Amino acid sequence: MTSLEAIVLGAVQGITEFLPISSTAHLRIVPALLGWGDPGAAFTAVLQLGTLAAVVVFFGRELGAMARATLAAVVDPARRDDGEVRLFIHLVVGTLPVVVAGVLLKNAIQGGLRALPVIAAAMIGVALVLAVVERTARHERGIDEITLRDALIIGLAQSLALIPGVSRSGITLLAAMAIGLRRDAAARFSFLLSIPAVAGAAIFEMKHVLHSQEGGAPLVVGLIVAAVTGYASIAWLLRFLRTRTTLPFIVYRIALGAVILALLATGHLAG
Repeated sequence: MTSLEAIVLGAVQGITEFLPISSTAHLRIVPALLGWGDPGAAFTAVLQLGTLAAVVVFFGRELGAMARATLAAVVDPARRDDGEVRLFIHLVVGTLPVVVAGVLLKNAIQGGLRALPVIAAAMIGVALVLAVVERTARHERGIDEITLRDALIIGLAQSLALIPGVSRSGITLLAAMAIGLRRDAAARFSFLLSIPAVAGAAIFEMKHVLHSQEGGAPLVVGLIVAAVTGYASIAWLLRFLRTRTTLPFIVYRIALGAVILALLATGHLAG
């Protein structure tokens, strides 16, 4: 992998990781359109460390407050009802389904599920469901109103993001809105929920990348680009969803999915 490829893929990762349009799908589609090789599931997972750094820095104060409150609650049971402690517990519960699914579906994730027809179908399918949720959801609850049941539902939805094209941020945003969260609150919980899932996937795959030709300088370059663009993507999306709907992303997902299917059908793109 060249430095140029790493820069392009890092930017693609950073921009698309937090938008509901599937970073994994774009890291599969962009190289295919440019005539590059598939960077692979392992490289994709480790590149997410860049966007992991972005979300940790962006929510640094919130994460720090959560950590302090949780540690205090271990000593003082009266603190266990604090909002930060409940949020920490909800994030743990929400992470469990993707851990189980990741272990059970590891071979499929690294193989057949990365096929372009699967990605295109997932792009369109999730977009259609998101359109229904956007029109029918109440959009009235805040992140402090999430319950354990809500966290589990969103976590189960997150496990579907192991299928490229679904989008981790997209499916968790969809699930959170479906149970009544405001768009910006749904996005915030989705971003926080990404931390353990992305960190676990990246660390698990790190050894495979460092022993392959994609390791070294290109990976470092890609990580830096992903971190910078990821931070900007988080800030932009939170501002956007305070006053606007997810309609632009729905249209984009359907359009891109349709283009991929058309290119596959005409032989201009190999699946």
